[in-house]
Amino acid sequence: KGKTRLKVIAPAYPRISSHTDLDPLRFHPEVDFSFVGPHDTPPPCDLIVLPGSKAVQADLDWLREMGWESAIAHHLRYGGKLIGICGGLQMLGKQLHDPHCIEGKPGSAPGLGLLDYETTLEGEKTLENVSGTLALADCPVITGYRIHMGVTDGPALGRPATQLGNAAEGALSADGQILATYCHGLFDSAPALAALLEWAGHRPTERFDPTARRENDINRLADAVEANLNLELLAQWLPLTRN
Repeated sequence: KGKTRLKVIAPAYPRISSHTDLDPLRFHPEVDFSFVGPHDTPPPCDLIVLPGSKAVQADLDWLREMGWESAIAHHLRYGGKLIGICGGLQMLGKQLHDPHCIEGKPGSAPGLGLLDYETTLEGEKTLENVSGTLALADCPVITGYRIHMGVTDGPALGRPATQLGNAAEGALSADGQILATYCHGLFDSAPALAALLEWAGHRPTERFDPTARRENDINRLADAVEANLNLELLAQWLPLTRN
């Protein structure tokens, strides 16, 4: 307590997906993280994270309805940082195209226009585990996965946010304020998390390992189950069956 903390917010849009991407921020002792719900005014902060979405165009409409477009512009104007993950990456571009009616009627819709690329939704889903490095100081290692149905192209991708295997990926704005990636699990590795917090304006004073925290939580849950449930009796109620 009493330490300087990085203020981070994320919109809780209606079709949010992979919200566990943000758990390392929620649990970090030097981060003040909060989701911002419908009709709540986004508070001043150091970092805004736009998480994944199951329906990008609909959630982008929701963001605009809730006043986020002007709030993000104000945030960037005063030097704040912005990260878009997966659906959040798609929202940051100039256009979203849906020629195959994947999310609704065929057509195109404007994105937030903060990075110079466009996304076209395709029927085939990308699903893969990935590992690589962040395009930040010391190139910290990241591991995670990609799962999305969009193909993104444009000049902004010439300044990538990550190197995943042999492929450059995502985008980092020329002014260094905006980072966009399709990589879920962006904050999961301790070095990447520390580098991202420093990029956002806060030098952590203690090491926090999200993976170790997750494992400790799972072990505590398992211990609680073992201490408070009669597993032998439970096994009698749930007999194994074989076909």
